[in-house]
Amino acid sequence: MESRTPGFRELLKILGFFCLWITAQAQMKIPPETVQQWATAFSAQLRDISTKYSGSLLLQKKLKDVESIIKIVEVDGNDLVKDYSDEIERMLGSKMKSVKRLAESAEDADLYHEFNASLEFDYYNSMLINTVDEDGNNIELGGEFPLEENEHFNNLAVNTQQSDIQVPTNVYNKDPNILNAIYNSEALNDVFINNFQKDPTLTWQYFGSSTGFFRIYPGIKWTPDSNGVAAFDCRNRNWYIQAATSPKDIIIMVDISGSMKGLKMTIAKHTINTILDTLGENDFVNIIAYTDYVRYVEPCFKGTLVQADLDNREHFKVLVEELHVKGEAKIKNAMKESFKILNEARANGQGSMCNQAIMLITDGAMEDFESVFEEFNWPERRVRVFTYLIGREMTFAQNTKWIACNNKGYYTHISTLADVQENVMEYLHVLSRPMVINHDHDIIWTEAYMDTVLPNTKELFTTKAQSLLLMTSVAMPVFSKKKETLSHGILLGVVGSDIPLMEVMKLAPRYMLGAHGYAFLITNNGYILAHPDLRPLYKDGKKLKPKPNYNSVDLSEVEWEDTEEMLRTAMVKGETGSISLSVRASVDKAKRPLYLINDYYYTNIDETPFSFGMVLTQGHGKLMFLGNVSVEEGLHDLTSPDLSIASEWTYCETDIDPAHRKYTQLQAAIRYLLGKEPDLECDEVLLQQTLFDAVVTAPLEAYWNALMLNDRVEPGLETAFLGTRSGLMRIMRYAGVENRVAKKFLTPSDKDNLFTIDHFPLWYRLAVENIPGRFFYYPVNDKGVKYVIATTAVMVSSEGKTAVAGAIGVQMSLDLLEKRFWAVAKQPSDTDCSNIEGVCPLSCESPDLNCFLVDNNGFIVLSKERNEVGRFFGEVDGSVMASLIKMGMYRKVSLYDYQAMCKNSHHHASSARPLLSPFYGIVALMRWFFSNALMFLLDFNLCGLWHSDYFVDAKAGYHTSHKQKKVEAYLPCDTAYPGFMYDSSVREANSLIKCGRCQKMFVVQQVPDTNMVLVVTQADCDCSRQYGPIMLEPKEIKYNATVKCNRMKSQKVRRRPESCHAYHPKENAKDCGGASSISPSFTLFSASLFVVLVLHRWT
Repeated sequence: MESRTPGFRELLKILGFFCLWITAQAQMKIPPETVQQWATAFSAQLRDISTKYSGSLLLQKKLKDVESIIKIVEVDGNDLVKDYSDEIERMLGSKMKSVKRLAESAEDADLYHEFNASLEFDYYNSMLINTVDEDGNNIELGGEFPLEENEHFNNLAVNTQQSDIQVPTNVYNKDPNILNAIYNSEALNDVFINNFQKDPTLTWQYFGSSTGFFRIYPGIKWTPDSNGVAAFDCRNRNWYIQAATSPKDIIIMVDISGSMKGLKMTIAKHTINTILDTLGENDFVNIIAYTDYVRYVEPCFKGTLVQADLDNREHFKVLVEELHVKGEAKIKNAMKESFKILNEARANGQGSMCNQAIMLITDGAMEDFESVFEEFNWPERRVRVFTYLIGREMTFAQNTKWIACNNKGYYTHISTLADVQENVMEYLHVLSRPMVINHDHDIIWTEAYMDTVLPNTKELFTTKAQSLLLMTSVAMPVFSKKKETLSHGILLGVVGSDIPLMEVMKLAPRYMLGAHGYAFLITNNGYILAHPDLRPLYKDGKKLKPKPNYNSVDLSEVEWEDTEEMLRTAMVKGETGSISLSVRASVDKAKRPLYLINDYYYTNIDETPFSFGMVLTQGHGKLMFLGNVSVEEGLHDLTSPDLSIASEWTYCETDIDPAHRKYTQLQAAIRYLLGKEPDLECDEVLLQQTLFDAVVTAPLEAYWNALMLNDRVEPGLETAFLGTRSGLMRIMRYAGVENRVAKKFLTPSDKDNLFTIDHFPLWYRLAVENIPGRFFYYPVNDKGVKYVIATTAVMVSSEGKTAVAGAIGVQMSLDLLEKRFWAVAKQPSDTDCSNIEGVCPLSCESPDLNCFLVDNNGFIVLSKERNEVGRFFGEVDGSVMASLIKMGMYRKVSLYDYQAMCKNSHHHASSARPLLSPFYGIVALMRWFFSNALMFLLDFNLCGLWHSDYFVDAKAGYHTSHKQKKVEAYLPCDTAYPGFMYDSSVREANSLIKCGRCQKMFVVQQVPDTNMVLVVTQADCDCSRQYGPIMLEPKEIKYNATVKCNRMKSQKVRRRPESCHAYHPKENAKDCGGASSISPSFTLFSASLFVVLVLHRWT
């Protein structure tokens, strides 16, 4: 047995060497020189197809022919930003004049009107117009009200000859105060119409009355919610609140002692949330809950004030919902703490530096608290104290009223949920007194918002640029000028007008800014009004919804390369200047990173809190060429059937004269050039350049048609196209719509590939960053429809300068590309394999090989598996991609998204944007339902139809409340995600990857004169266990509690509003409120209290 052992060992050695030899042979079966031949051959075929069927060489030749008659100019950013900002100032100035005329008319009407308690007056109620009863007669306050669709008002049915009135359901529409105020405001009708005639670009004009009604022009049919309720209350809207008051610092003190349990606590919470809804980004706030000790609702905000932006307000609402009652109320310490916060803020120059107030929410004040006011607030009384007595009990009414009356505040008694809205609004009227007495008509501008009150808004979500769905409002307060009420400072209401930000940004024409340039607007707080990278919507399932914080996105969250916030600081301060930044931009839904050097130019917009910024990309972005042709010659080519111009750009202003609104931009331009519409206001520079581009590109129409007629166009070549900086496009469809794979490509719904108000086409932007004359290939996956686009830039030179003239390309099907590639990527069966190391003949169709065409950002252009086309190569083969990254062939680029939405997996009370847990949410909803159902009956018997304004968001008009809101699946978050860029200096690579029992060989070869590489890998070696996929999925950036806290309370540089009205010596502070006269049914009240108590104990 022992003698046989050495022989056995020798046999094992021989077998081992034999296995290793076989493995080595398998590892070396992809000859790099063969792959190189394939790449070179396929490159030649691609170049021939792309050049021939796009006509790029012809267009480049035509541009060469005109170089002697064109001029290349460098765009001067400083001059341009001044010109654009002047235009914006003029536009916004005209809106301010319109609003001033409305305010003057409303005040004059009130001055000469004597209140008539028995006034009977029929008006057009927007809910009731054109409504008939069973007999076919118009119902009261209805009547015939002609409505016509109007393109200027988003195709809504409107009446441009008359305004009408919207009254919230919880306001009695025939109350004497309402009727008198509506009668007064009839004078606004003529002013509305005259304003619109003077400035036809005006949109909605309106008057929001302090009594609650809303007069809107043009008149519309108001649509109630699904329950038939008109929940919209103009007094909740941000434009009303900002115009009615100056900036303010607010401390909300809420009593959470044992006596506040049940319904009282429910009312108190709703009162807090209603106060929060009256605050804006120029205000500051904190909330203290007190019993026998002082507790900050958010411990992170201890001893400070935080900006009352949307994020912080929503955060407070969630925390307020979690308050529970216990202990005994000790008001003194909480009041001292509140005064300390406000005094320190004023001393340190923090907060609003204007109005300061404490909101005391309690069911009674028993202590001796006079010493606190003597120490902190008397005799100046800089801090107003507003008191809200909660519940039916009136025992401590006198104490609570005394606090308000002796601190220039206002006392209200809130006994039901339905009382909350009206009573909270009283504090705004008190704060407005100094401004009213002084007759300071400050014009205010709101932050960006999305108005969803009007019909058809949701349709706009999918048809317009996201960032330009938003609007801003300009508003002005309206005062009583009657001498007998002067010291009372009576606010009659607020007049205003909406300005769609799309109309503002049209004043910064895209063609001057170039392929990657753009314009943007920010507020005095650094929040974005308009920016092409602002994404206010997110997708929840199949629905597009506004993000919770869509209008408080800071400039630093979009221009995140401005790490030192130099750009932001300068713009917020209203400075004029410029700055250069190296940025990581991205295109194609943020999948493709670009390194750019951007020059930022900025200045302020006078008489507004806004700053205007503009970006020009260094290099081609700052050079443009100007050509000159006769109108006759240009018009001939401008009417070609294959030609179009950017429909969202303004070549001619068609919105000024209603008669011009029927024209498309192309029709308007042609009529102007023909002299048929000399009154049109047109952009002469843009029109001249468009005419020149039409002439230069005209030969392409004949060339493409000749190919169609004389050549058999290979199946799969579907569309040839070109575009120029002037927004001109020419398109040739080589295949009929029934035969085209890419049916949507370059149709009106294909926004990504058209010139729009906020971007150039994707194929244009990719082409200009590629080497001129070399085609850029990329895959498109449009909801499962896959095809490939080839695009290249065409240049023009003059006097040593070279500018981009446009881009040209061809769109082709995958069938065509696959047919060509599989024919090239194989060796004939009779190949001489004697001198080739490895497997021969070699073929990409062989099951032994996987072959891919991968573009410069790592996306698969071609693969055996169709479902892999358009996907990131690292997802399909992580092992090879990891090796290519390690070798330096592909470089990772870190990108960030500070406007992301992440799925929320759990709830933390201390998180920056928490949500209620589902169980707590359900129970809270039940509590709300039972208490409000009973309170509905209670209030219905006493006050008429009940309505609680839970359902109006003062910021965005969404008819939801923090209590009614369902638990969202997504929350705002910050994410990081990778992008990848090919290093073209690395032309080839090959290596072995050790994967357990096998070693995987791969060969990568650059496809010459393209942006692609050919990747050939060994198919029978699976490395997925050792190498996971490399994903492009964004990952949430997690912040620890300290960082979260610092981020939430951080005070970025901001510019305070210029005016402040906190004091006037003639103010009558004795008008400080009184008790409610409502005396409800004891039985119903007891029943409601019992249900709430039971549910409260349950939760």
